[in-house]
Amino acid sequence: MNAGRILLLACYELGHQPLSLAWPLTVLQEAGFPAEGRDLSIEAFPEEAVVQASFVGIAVPMHTALRLGVEAAARVRTLNPQAHLCFYGLYAWLNADYLLGDDDLAGRPLADSVIAGEYEAPLLALVQALAAGGDASAVPGVTTLAGRGHPHLERLALPMPNRAALPALDQYAHFVHGGRHVAAGYVEASRGCLHTCRHCPIVPVYGGRFFVVPAETVLADIRQQVAAGAGHITFGDPDFLNGPGHVLKIARALHAEFPEVTFDFTTKVEHILEKRHVFPELRRLGAAFVVSAFESLSDEVLARLEKGHTAADLDLALEILEAADLPVQPTWVAFTPWTTLDDYLAMLAWIRTRGLIPHVPAVQLALRLLVPPGSALLTEIGDWRLEMNQSLISNLQSPISLFGPLESANFGYAWRHPDACMDQLQEQVATVAQAAANNPQADPYQTFAAVERLAYQVAGRPAPAWSPPARPAAPPPRLTEDWFC
Repeated sequence: MNAGRILLLACYELGHQPLSLAWPLTVLQEAGFPAEGRDLSIEAFPEEAVVQASFVGIAVPMHTALRLGVEAAARVRTLNPQAHLCFYGLYAWLNADYLLGDDDLAGRPLADSVIAGEYEAPLLALVQALAAGGDASAVPGVTTLAGRGHPHLERLALPMPNRAALPALDQYAHFVHGGRHVAAGYVEASRGCLHTCRHCPIVPVYGGRFFVVPAETVLADIRQQVAAGAGHITFGDPDFLNGPGHVLKIARALHAEFPEVTFDFTTKVEHILEKRHVFPELRRLGAAFVVSAFESLSDEVLARLEKGHTAADLDLALEILEAADLPVQPTWVAFTPWTTLDDYLAMLAWIRTRGLIPHVPAVQLALRLLVPPGSALLTEIGDWRLEMNQSLISNLQSPISLFGPLESANFGYAWRHPDACMDQLQEQVATVAQAAANNPQADPYQTFAAVERLAYQVAGRPAPAWSPPARPAAPPPRLTEDWFC
């Protein structure tokens, strides 16, 4: 690799200032490499920097980021075909075959290398090897056309991420509640996840492992973001309660130093039930709301996804959180190959009768199951799990018959619902959800009612008669960027 700029590009991280830039940039800079980064969700595409770069890394921690990253990579290839182009992050690994295949740009693959897992160490090793004239395929943890590496799964001594060169926090998501509107910072107290839900993209990479980030590093990062204007912190861990002792230590220190700063986190329903004793304390320490993957009101769907909870557990989770006065934002996989129309109607009724309409962004009512390459959904449920769930799962279809071909350019396997009306309903609900997303003044009750009318029209039944509260409660706490993928 000739001497030149090292350029890292982020594309989208749920409206947060990207850690996928801050951490690797810090690691590279501390090793003496003059690396710089651009967040394409905020900043213009840096043509001049791309032309001068000898190495371009594109962060793809999520599906949306990969879609945007592929577009960015095509521009990089056109402007600077000599640069080494590396994709890193969860979705890089899942889609390595596509990224390293022929992208029709002079027959050259879109990417030269792919890295996943705890990617900072192999990313640095790759840059060092290329700078010394070495072979990228010989670097552990790096996948190239010449050889497939493995995700790097060793705990790293991560430094405090340097955010100084990133766009200002006020350009990202804000926390909104009760007249309070403040910039939201973003940290990770752990990476990976010890759970193995079959639809989760983390599982093919981490395989049930997770790594904690030292509390001192997390707190130092919080401190610099508060100094930069953050009044709220999002903990972006896939599951905040994988290591409850670790995160309680961080939450206690955060509250002691910044008692006015609030935070939110994500955790499984299973953890809400098992660790119910921690929620009152988390609320006292400043937790404003919790995100939890409720996913479905169908026990069959929950069993197929191996979520670790049942539909009945959802009400118990609500009781636990309500007792702690901690609002919840449930997330859903509203459309799967196994979700029936009755299941969908039951989900809507459950949300409505429990007063959760304002807590569920409309996009959640339209989400369709994604099946990326490497997904555990492509394998049969294990024998012991099948035996455990026999009363729930009937006529188990093989993955070959259930899912269509891999649509590489769409980063997933095609599937069609056995009942065509469900696919049509999903498209109609997505249209309603997009209209609501485009209208900041959209009323959540009206949007929900529109979705419910669509569903009952498909069912050929009248929609339930109900009216929004005459005096609705104040909107629940939220971020200005809805949780998505």
